[in-house]
Amino acid sequence: MIELKAIIRPNKLSALRLMLMETPDFPGMTVTRVEGCSAPSKTMKANIREELTDYSAKIRIEIVCNDEIAEILMEKIVTVCKTGQVGDGVVWYTSVPKAYFISKST
Repeated sequence: MIELKAIIRPNKLSALRLMLMETPDFPGMTVTRVEGCSAPSKTMKANIREELTDYSAKIRIEIVCNDEIAEILMEKIVTVCKTGQVGDGVVWYTSVPKAYFISKST
């Protein structure tokens, strides 16, 4: 199994949700409101005040899914959320050695 995580712009959540819901075997997702900042090398700050208050609202998506669908979901996340600007977000995955869906019998 794979755990996909993504940090995206809040205005992309609705379109992403629609795209993922259309995907066969989509297992669902957890959505959390978070704040973050870019790497210092990507943006220039005029003063220390800007550096300390440079947090912008983002959305964190977490999906645990089968290996077979992970790449498909990852591609959809990138396609829907990409604007080509700094701050679009990041998508990554990690292996999950074992997971149980509580609603299903094991």
